Amino acid sequence: MDVPEHTIAAWTALVSVSRRLLEAVENDLRIAGLPELSWYDVLLEIGREGEAGIRPFDLKDRLLLPQYYTSRLLSRLEKAGAVERRPCAGDGRGHVVVLTKIGRQLRRDMWEVYSAALMRLVGIKLNANESEKLSELLSILCEPHASMV
Repeated sequence: MDVPEHTIAAWTALVSVSRRLLEAVENDLRIAGLPELSWYDVLLEIGREGEAGIRPFDLKDRLLLPQYYTSRLLSRLEKAGAVERRPCAGDGRGHVVVLTKIGRQLRRDMWEVYSAALMRLVGIKLNANESEKLSELLSILCEPHASMV
């Protein structure tokens, strides 16, 4: 199948910009002595569930991460004292993961750096209308389409 040049150009720009922006955020976190961005995403999702916690397989589905990566990340967060595993009320063999006081503070510290990076990398470069349009365009790429085979 021939791919139009404008499609290749859009793809290349999307991948390139995504990589550069994520690298910039990761660099800011590293300079601040904070963990990688994936920690923030996990802390945010766990925090949304409050004291009820979240089952690891539900967390994996929300983050769209492989099971092995989610398990290793949760182990690192637990070792750092940011999360704790508790027995699941409805399943004697299962457990839920909840944020600790350390985890809540870590999420706040990371957000301070992350939000400043978002403003520097996107917020001051795009006005509200441009941001909304970009979000709309990118959302189109996430919509399911019928196969063209």
